[in-house]
Amino acid sequence: MKAGKKYADSVKTYDHSKAYDPNEAVNLTLSTAKAKFDETIELHVRLGVDPRQADQQVRGVLVLPNGTGKSKKVLVIAKGERADAAAAAGADIVGAEELIQKIQHENWFDFDVMITTPDMMGVVGRIGRLLGPKGLMPNPKSGTVTMDVAKAVKEVKAGKVEYRLDKTAIIHCPIGKKSFGAEKIAENFNALMDAIVKAKPAAAKGQYIKSVTLTSTMGPGVKVNFNRG
Repeated sequence: MKAGKKYADSVKTYDHSKAYDPNEAVNLTLSTAKAKFDETIELHVRLGVDPRQADQQVRGVLVLPNGTGKSKKVLVIAKGERADAAAAAGADIVGAEELIQKIQHENWFDFDVMITTPDMMGVVGRIGRLLGPKGLMPNPKSGTVTMDVAKAVKEVKAGKVEYRLDKTAIIHCPIGKKSFGAEKIAENFNALMDAIVKAKPAAAKGQYIKSVTLTSTMGPGVKVNFNRG
């Protein structure tokens, strides 16, 4: 597929074989985001771990200092006081078995994140095969299975992201929008990289951070010179 003119022009503005200092890389990424919409800025980190090994998994969550710039639609499966608390915290949709049936029978997925209480996991588990492939299955590690549903809702709304290793040992994660500007993107970049460094598995040997790349939705990748870890 032939690259568009804006993309081709952006590639010419920097040395794509060079790894730039983080702040310089952020500025380059923003300058090459030339689409007419507010592009998402993404971080891609290749790690020196084996994703096939259970003791070398890298996964976690954090609330980015400046959020992601995307408003997420939150569905909460809970009952009683927990359901009331979720609604008060700003959940977009709150319910129980009737919502599970709606997903199961109507193929309804009009939400970005599902949060549930531990006592409802048996009900949610019935549709695990539908939620799993879409990355919507609640999980205690990501903070989406919890008794404190109000806190979970507020964190998602504040810009909580989940980072996790894929099969090729790369973490892909959004860190904001072009409109944030360099300072806010840099703050989010540093927060996420710090979290990834701290999440280094004890079983990881050799160089942990193999490569770091910043990119915008439609722009080229910019290599980042990152020495920690």
